Formats: sequence, C-alpha cells, structure tokens
Amino acid sequence: MSKAITLTEGYVLNKKTKSALLGIGLVMPSFLTLLVLVIYPVILAVMESFQNEADAFSLENYVYIFTEPLILQNIRHTLVVTIISCVLILGISYTLAIYLNFSQSVFSKIINKLYFIPLFIPGVIAIYGFINFYRDNGWVARIIGENNMPSIIYDMNGLIMINIWFNIPFTTMLLLSALQGIPNSVIESAKDAGTSKIRLFIHFILPLSYKTMLVAVTFLFMGLIGSFTAPFLIDRNAPQMLGVSMQQHFSVYNEIGQSSALAVFMFFLCSIVGYVYIHNNMKKSKKDMF
Repeated sequence: MSKAITLTEGYVLNKKTKSALLGIGLVMPSFLTLLVLVIYPVILAVMESFQNEADAFSLENYVYIFTEPLILQNIRHTLVVTIISCVLILGISYTLAIYLNFSQSVFSKIINKLYFIPLFIPGVIAIYGFINFYRDNGWVARIIGENNMPSIIYDMNGLIMINIWFNIPFTTMLLLSALQGIPNSVIESAKDAGTSKIRLFIHFILPLSYKTMLVAVTFLFMGLIGSFTAPFLIDRNAPQMLGVSMQQHFSVYNEIGQSSALAVFMFFLCSIVGYVYIHNNMKKSKKDMF
C-alpha cells in the first residue's frame, strides 16, 4: 500500500515537474527577447549616462541636460506638447466614444465603421500627406489664400494636430470597449429614476470607465513623449522634442553619454506615469478585497 502511494506521489511530482519545465520553456523565448531588446539596452543606457569621455563615473551628462538652456527648453517643449496632446486626444476620443456607444443614428453607425482607418495608414505617408495639405503653399493655402494660412507646419500646432490624428482611433477604441462593457440595466435604471445626463455621466459612466481611461492616458503619454517621426518631420528646429534631441546628440554630435542621459530622463518620466497607473490599480484591488 505504501509502495503504491509512493509511486503515485512520484508520478504526480514528475507530472508537476514536466508542467513547470514546459511553462518555463514557453516563457523563455519571450523573456530572452525582452532581455536582449529591452532590459539590456536600458541597463547599458543607464551605465553610459554616468560615464564621461574617459569612461569614468561622472554626473556631468546629467549636469549638462539640467543646466543647458536649450535642453531645458526641449524638456519644457516636450512636456507641453505631450500634456496638451493627451488632454485633447482624451477629450475628443471620450466624446466620440460616448456618441458612438449611445447614439443609434445612421451617422454614428457610419463613423463607427470608419474611425479606425488611420490605424492602417503608414505613419510616414500620413505625415507627408499632412505636410502637403497644411504647408504654406499647400492645398488649404490655395483655397483660403497663403496670407490667411496660419502657421501649422514646422510649428507646435501642426505637431499637436498630427498627434491627435494618429492617436484618436486607438484611444476611442479603448474607451468604446469600456463603455460597451457597462450594463444597459444600470443606464436604464438611472434614467428611469430621473437622473439627468450630466449626473448619469458623473456618477455612472465616468466611474465605470475610469480604469480604461487611465490605461489610455498611460499609453498616450508614453507614446507621445518619446515620439520621433512626427516631431522630426513637422516640428520646429528649436526647441525640439526629446526624442529628436536625443537622436541629434547620438548620431550628429556623437555624444553618447548625453543622449543616454536624455533616454534615462524620458524613462524616468514614463516611470512616474506608470507608477500612478499601478498605484491606482493596487489601491482599487485592495478596496475590492475588503
């Protein structure tokens, strides 16, 4: 009897070992890819940011990026463009998602089938089309007159506009999925109780879609603050977005330490947003537990 129990325990243990090894084998390719493409470059960038030209430990790269007036202007410009773009994208996308979810009109059904088309247009093609459309002698200028054409291309206004164009479809898709997950019974019960549209939004729709909105803001901030293609082709030469400034220091000026310090600083900014998102989720999980 005891021998049979021992054989059974050995079989179960062997099965568990095989399952564990199978799980490790399945996870290992993803982990190695993450290690080579993300973790190692991050560690290397952090190390290089604390090295001077003689490869000795130094803080001069961080002293440079926090004291050089042009870099400080780049940081300020990056944060302004990113925050304004996030606010406008979130506001427009949320409004559009609410309209598409609660409207039954033919127009809303048409928009619901077309709003995600920009996701399938290559970024460079879209940017060059945007430039031809809004430049000083572009299509819009030919219609309204070159003298009446506001400054859009090679200006912060154009960069914010193209950021909105690129990010509205994905953000709307996220928010629309959250709104579609709200039970109709909740909305109908609130309406039957005489709740106004504003109170319905504040007390029901917003709290039930807040988590997805936080996810959208996190993705937006991280994507916009490190963007390169649109700022490089549309934005002004000075001040620059940090992604363009980092590329200039790396490839044009061959300042690897300074570009690494800029990369670490951008990673730090993204980490702050990531911390806010994770902290909010953990706090909500604790409330749900109790």
